Amino acid sequence: MTRLRQWAPTAVPLIAIVVLALTWGQKLPLVPVLLVGAVLIGAVLTAVQHAEVVAHRVGEPYGSLVLAVAVTVIEVGLIIMLMSSGGEGTATLARDTVFAAVMITCNGIVGLSLLLGSIKHGLPRFNREGTGAALGVVATLTTLTLVLPTFTTGAAGGEFTSSQLVFAAIAALVIYAVFVFTQTGRHRDFFLPVTHAGVIINDADNDDHADPPTLRSTLLSAGLLVVSLVAVVGLAKVVSPAIEAGVDGAGIPHSFVGVVIALIVLLPESLAASRAALRNRMQTSLNLAYGSAIASIGLTIPAIAIASIWLTGPLVLGLGPVQIVLLVLTMLVGTLTVVPGRATRLQGVVHLIILAAFVFLAISP
Repeated sequence: MTRLRQWAPTAVPLIAIVVLALTWGQKLPLVPVLLVGAVLIGAVLTAVQHAEVVAHRVGEPYGSLVLAVAVTVIEVGLIIMLMSSGGEGTATLARDTVFAAVMITCNGIVGLSLLLGSIKHGLPRFNREGTGAALGVVATLTTLTLVLPTFTTGAAGGEFTSSQLVFAAIAALVIYAVFVFTQTGRHRDFFLPVTHAGVIINDADNDDHADPPTLRSTLLSAGLLVVSLVAVVGLAKVVSPAIEAGVDGAGIPHSFVGVVIALIVLLPESLAASRAALRNRMQTSLNLAYGSAIASIGLTIPAIAIASIWLTGPLVLGLGPVQIVLLVLTMLVGTLTVVPGRATRLQGVVHLIILAAFVFLAISP
């Protein structure tokens, strides 16, 4: 059993890549789909493990940034692949997936982290300066890219005109770049974990006092992290026809496929954030949550804008009324959660209920 645990982090990503190569482009029956799903879950778990190795080596907030950017880059590739294949729902796939990512990160990951952290540690604390800034960036990016298309008059049906899309893409990229510079530069301490007394925990003050991994181990984990993430998204693409068939068979709106994609892609970050919360590193959890939302919008929208040059069909980015209401509620509750710099399980449950409302209304609009 011990030897199996030692070899699993290396073997599982390689097995997942082999399974991806064998199943890519094929229409699978039920049993192979279930097997692929099991390999997919294994790849998710190993991705989290390797991400934590890299995070331990580089410290916060770089560790959270590495996972957020890696997952988002792969998410962009998945969206573009599905949009290029055409079919029902591709016009709104980018919007549905990005908005689902925002709701999952800002409510699901945040809520679960707060709930787990408060149950185990009583009253988890975090740095409200950095977390508040990150939430403000999420609100701005989401409004500029997903809310405004609903109200602009240059193009109908929730679409941007070409010039509006270029502006939104450039604005999103600039805001994302400045946020990363702020997070990793002069104000890096805003995004470091804090103690119950509000004292910032430096990288050297690791809570478990474990020695950082060697450079060789870090590079190996970084490579296997990339392999795992590629396998996660690739296998998600393999099982997506079964997911679409299941959604259609259940009479659920096709837009729910975007929710399922976001849930799968964000599994590594969800697990990593939960583990950080259990270790009383709530700031790390919030860095992962809001950083993932920022990366999802700040990288996806510019990439989709570029891809729209050769992709055929409309690109609908504007949210509907129900989605806008849920977004406003998320930002309002998120602000009230962040301001005190500490939170109880009540805030965690409230965020999780908002996520449950989003999922339920996506199924039954």
